[in-house]
Amino acid sequence: MKIAFIFAEKAIGDLFSQKVLDKLASIADLSLNRGDAGIENLKKTIAGADIAVTSWGTPPLTAEILDCAPGLRLVIHAAGSVKPIVTDALWERGIKVVSSAKPLGEGVAETTLGFTISACKNYYNLNAEIHAGGYRKGYEDIRELYGLTVGVVGAGWAGRHYIKLLQMFDVEILVSDPYLSSDHIADLGGRKTELEELLVNSDVVSLHAPSIPETRHMINAGTLSMMKRDAILINTARGSLVDEAALFAHMEKGNLKYACLDVYDPEPILPDNPLRSLPNVIMTPHIAGLAVNGKGKLGAHTLHIAQLYISGQPLECEVTEEMLATMA
Repeated sequence: MKIAFIFAEKAIGDLFSQKVLDKLASIADLSLNRGDAGIENLKKTIAGADIAVTSWGTPPLTAEILDCAPGLRLVIHAAGSVKPIVTDALWERGIKVVSSAKPLGEGVAETTLGFTISACKNYYNLNAEIHAGGYRKGYEDIRELYGLTVGVVGAGWAGRHYIKLLQMFDVEILVSDPYLSSDHIADLGGRKTELEELLVNSDVVSLHAPSIPETRHMINAGTLSMMKRDAILINTARGSLVDEAALFAHMEKGNLKYACLDVYDPEPILPDNPLRSLPNVIMTPHIAGLAVNGKGKLGAHTLHIAQLYISGQPLECEVTEEMLATMA
């Protein structure tokens, strides 16, 4: 069994600890790319591989590359979306593709929970008040995660882990996801609703939908007008889900307690984006999924998937050709 790492050499240390590399080496022969992610380098590295590990910077896996590994049966993508590396040649050869959606989604969900608690408890305004010389102004706006309604838009890996984390609190969870049944959502711990009902009734609305044509600007002037005036909007999914001009116009009038944004359209956020001027728009630079030490989760996940495959067990996070259209 041979496992080939076909991405830039300098990224291997960021994603794979020596401990994980040693464990992989104990179950397979490792072929580590030396140098950049140029086609000729990758062709040499993947030669004769049974499993390929891809990541950020790996080019599309064309027939030219795959011809060097006729026995390749699995690609583990240690990065975000698999769309940059997937080609028809992969499906035609029956090669399985596994994404890192689970560890990435867990990181996103944890960030989202942080936004949820800090915004509900009004940390941001209270912090600004203390720095300005005050103390308890804004105390009356604190809300515990008790008795609130949290709306989750999209229950993929990130959305469902957020729902799991919310089970620690006494909240009602509404879920809008056209791909999941009411029973499936109930098993996760939520109640299936249409988007309109979710927006009208939720104190916190968290977006976890993919960026596809159907979801572009799903949060717009019309849908924002359905939300409670003191609701909290969180977007740790994709910037295209929110019409930023409409969000600014809505919040400039005093609507929404907070909007917590980790993603923008386009990215990086433009210097003149008017949302920058609103103190209750909380912004982070697309760090919800993984950051610094968290990248090691991708290496651990790769090891886990390789172990499952070699032992003949079902693979989690497997991507099919049909699924790609509904993925970010």
